Amino acid sequence: MADTTKKPVKIMETILRDAHQSLIATRMPTEVMLPIVDKMDKVGYNAVECWGGATFDSCLRFLKEDPWERLRKLRDGFKNTRLQMLFRGQNILGYKPYSDDVVEYFVQKSVANGIDIIRIFDCLNDLRNLKTCIDASNKEGGHAQVALSYTLGDAYTLDYWMNKAKMIEEMGAQSICIKDMAGLLVPTAATELVTALKSATDLPIELHTHYTSGVASMTYMKAVEAGVDIIDTAISPLALGTSQPSTEVMVKAFEGTPYDTGLDMNLLSEIADYFRPYRDECLENGLLNPKNLGVNIKTLLYQVPGGMLSNLTSQLAEQHAEDKFYEVLEEVPRVRHDLGDIPLVTPSSQIVGTQAVFNVIFGERYKMLTTETKDILLGKYGTTTNPVNKELQERAVKETGIQPITYRYADDVEPQLEKFEKEIAAYKQQDEDVLSYALFPQVAMDFFKYRDAQQSKVDAAKADTENKAYPV
Repeated sequence: MADTTKKPVKIMETILRDAHQSLIATRMPTEVMLPIVDKMDKVGYNAVECWGGATFDSCLRFLKEDPWERLRKLRDGFKNTRLQMLFRGQNILGYKPYSDDVVEYFVQKSVANGIDIIRIFDCLNDLRNLKTCIDASNKEGGHAQVALSYTLGDAYTLDYWMNKAKMIEEMGAQSICIKDMAGLLVPTAATELVTALKSATDLPIELHTHYTSGVASMTYMKAVEAGVDIIDTAISPLALGTSQPSTEVMVKAFEGTPYDTGLDMNLLSEIADYFRPYRDECLENGLLNPKNLGVNIKTLLYQVPGGMLSNLTSQLAEQHAEDKFYEVLEEVPRVRHDLGDIPLVTPSSQIVGTQAVFNVIFGERYKMLTTETKDILLGKYGTTTNPVNKELQERAVKETGIQPITYRYADDVEPQLEKFEKEIAAYKQQDEDVLSYALFPQVAMDFFKYRDAQQSKVDAAKADTENKAYPV
């Protein structure tokens, strides 16, 4: 007899972060988000992901926005809904490990400005790189969710995932996310994985995937039936392709079942109506490449996330070597294997991808080792699941004069906050500016100068108006 116990699945909405990061290179400005916030706040989402990931860099670099101001405006609008962010463990929102004092301060300011749930991951699944962030989140009253970067390979058994889940619970996290960044999790494997995790931990389990390989909706269906608590979806105009399954489709799929979300389809439809013209505008101006909306089965063959695919094509275009695309795709798994069969997610995906491009373009494997490849070989990013290629590691030692480490690299990083404070003293307008500078020094400094110039224009215009109103 079928189990008819009511187990409503919860929905985490990605339209304000991962959906536009995946489809339009994180270019959605805050002014597009704010008018629909009131309606989104009425839906009853488990959370809305609206910050972190690449949004921080993109705000400063391309949109000339203060990411902290974006967060504060969204917090003001979402009065009933929890706000969520993506956090790269010891790398915060950047691409290298930072000192513990910077990590702790970033968590403190994220929660103070409105974040409720911090989804923390490490590109190697080295949990040591998450401990500082988990502890800081708990101290600030945030919800620390640890995301396991899902990947395939002989080492990634159900026991591997179950052991990680047990350790995460012991570390003080409040929930676990299966982070399937490349869309590699197929339906039957989802049933097995969720069932295994549920047997290993009492923590809520969330599933995050991308539609890149075309199986995501079916994967969600099987995962929910196996007991997953929360799924990540995107409102339909920016769903599918390299984004997530559609929110409305998943809500409808579970309607009338024991997993019924209870969300209002009419309200979701109104939200979709709001974003549809913006999606069309992005198609017209080239921000949204129609190729990103299709299914790319190569992701299952080569384990390459959608964002990494587009990165590879742009790198090859710069080298006038587009004809080498398939050679590079075939080289990616080989480089990944040499680096310990690591998951491919920021920043490991960029490191493996760039090395694969160089290997193919130079016509000789590892003619040049990138600095980041050496860092992985030397243990600076953490412990890899399998041992790295010994010959390459010995070469990295020879070229750098540095011996491989087995401890947490951040233990060697001296406190940095005070130094950063001194370096930006002349431009600082808010406490959070030091964190923007810590993560992206040049980009943040360019933004601070832009901000000062804009303020000068406003002040000049105001003074001019006052002089006209009160002539001397």
